[in-house]
Formats: sequence, structure tokens, C-alpha cells
Amino acid sequence: MPAASPAYADPSLPPVRTDWTRDEIAALIALPFPELLFRAQSVHRARFDPTQVQISTLLSIKTGGCPEDCAYCPQSAMHEDGGVKASRLMAVEAVLKEARAARDAGAARFCMGAAWRSPKDHDLETVCAMVEGVKALGLESCVTLGMLDARQAQRLRDAGLDYYNHNLDTSPEHYGNIITTRTYQDRLDTLSHVRDAGINVCCGGIVGMGEDEGDRAGLIASLASLPKHPESVPINLLVRVAGTPLAEAEAVDPIDFVRIIAAARIAMPASRVRLAAGRENMTDEAQTLCFLAGANSIFYGEKLLTTPNPEASRDARLLARLGMHTSLVQA
Repeated sequence: MPAASPAYADPSLPPVRTDWTRDEIAALIALPFPELLFRAQSVHRARFDPTQVQISTLLSIKTGGCPEDCAYCPQSAMHEDGGVKASRLMAVEAVLKEARAARDAGAARFCMGAAWRSPKDHDLETVCAMVEGVKALGLESCVTLGMLDARQAQRLRDAGLDYYNHNLDTSPEHYGNIITTRTYQDRLDTLSHVRDAGINVCCGGIVGMGEDEGDRAGLIASLASLPKHPESVPINLLVRVAGTPLAEAEAVDPIDFVRIIAAARIAMPASRVRLAAGRENMTDEAQTLCFLAGANSIFYGEKLLTTPNPEASRDARLLARLGMHTSLVQA
């Protein structure tokens, strides 16, 4: 179980709610900015060291050729102008070489992503070997492989998988504008299979896909009203990739993005809130505000699947300037 889990049972802390409504989250997001950050920082400090950031590394183990039509994703086979060529699943030893490098660079968790609608059984066995190898290196393991059934989730659990990532992406109301090849309920079903198998859940969404303020509140409300909050909540800022339907999406105001981070922290107080994709285009000041709003996890490394990420040296310099340190404990 994640280190944050005892906070659920700590009688000295307010109970963790799983009944948040869209209107309640919208009211949080609309608070005066100083008040919102004060509340978020207060919640954060009650359960976490505010100077500590958990580090994860993400590797694409099978890139491109995905049959889904996610409007943001250059790995979709339907977005041929996205510039991503399909590749085969990586060999186990090649993945473990990357995992060793990530561990030596300070990562606590190694995440592996494959561009599938759902994994085939023979590919799942290869991924399970990767999970076992990553665990043997002393790292937490996380994979994102698309939709899972109950049997597949249990097989991953038997291999020792710590986390499964499967994002809701956006609000239920906006979802059909972004993806048509699988439903919101499909995503919820996969999350249920993962949770029932005893695997920790990593689940978040993307900001900047043409959604309105109500949709942003709807995303956070959907996450915060799951039967149990995700242990990790990645909040992504859309990376606009040429050749995808969202290449010309309107940029998100940095202050508006920080508001979403703060709302996630308040509504899901015991979860790790991860500042995920999109950091490459954020200023140091914007990232600092995200940390103040309760983000306490980042992806480390030059690439997130197929999109750029800040250089590790830039992250190290920023954390040093802020007097913050990385966490190698379980997240």
C-alpha cells in the first residue's frame, strides 16, 4: 500500500470524502487565488512533507499504431500526420536497462506505457516479465496498457505490479468530443478490475482539450467520487502535437492550471498529485505555484512516451532553488 494510505484512517485528520459534486469542485476552483492556495497548502501539509517530491520515470515500451481515436494522441493510427511510427513491444532486457538508468538517476517508480486498446495475452506475459524485473531492481512498477479485464488485472498483480495507470482524461460530458472508440464506462470498468485485483490506481486527466470550466470541475469531481481515490493523480497539460485534432487547441492560462492542481489536492488529500505532461512549456514560476498548490510528484526524464519533458538537470536546479528534495519512499 502507498505511504499515504494511513492518512485514510488517522482520526486526527478530516475524513477523506468520496462524495464530491461538480458544483462543490467548481466553487473551489473559483475561490480567490490566495484563499485557494492557502486551503490547498493546508491540506497538503497535514498529510505530506511539503518539501518532498516523488520522482517517476515513464518509458514507452510499445509506441504508435493504437486503434483508438483519442484526439490528443499522436500514437493513434487514425492520426497519421502525428509523426509517430508504430513499433514492436520492446525486449525485456532493453526495458530493464532503462529502468536501471532511471533508478540511478533518482527515480522511485518506473512506469511503462504501451499503445494498445487492450493487451493480448502473449504480450501481457512479456510485460509481466518486465514488471518482475523492475521490482527486482528495487523500483515501484507501473504500467498503462489500455483496457483490462479482471483476469488480466489479476495476472499483473501476480507479477507484483504496484500501480496501473488508466486516466479518465476529462469530464463525462466532454469525453465524447475527445474519444469515440471507447466509453467512459469502459474506463471505469478497467479501474474497477484493477482495484479488485489489489493494484494501486494511477488515474487523472488532461487540461486544455477545449473543455470549459465546468468540465474541469467535472473531471476532478469524477476522480474524487470514485469508490476510493486513486493513489496517484496525474494532471496533464495538453501537449499540442501537429497532426492531431487538438494541435490548434487554445493554450491554458497557467493560473487556471494551478487552480486545477489545487482543487485536486483539496478533494483528494491523501493522493499523490502528479504534475505530468506539459511541463516542458511551463515556466519555473508556474511549476513552483503547482508545488505550492499541492503537486508532489513529477515525471523525470527527457521524454514522456512520445512528447518532450524538461531535462533532468533543469528539474534538479529548480528543486534545489526551492529547497525541495526528492522522495525515494513508496508513493
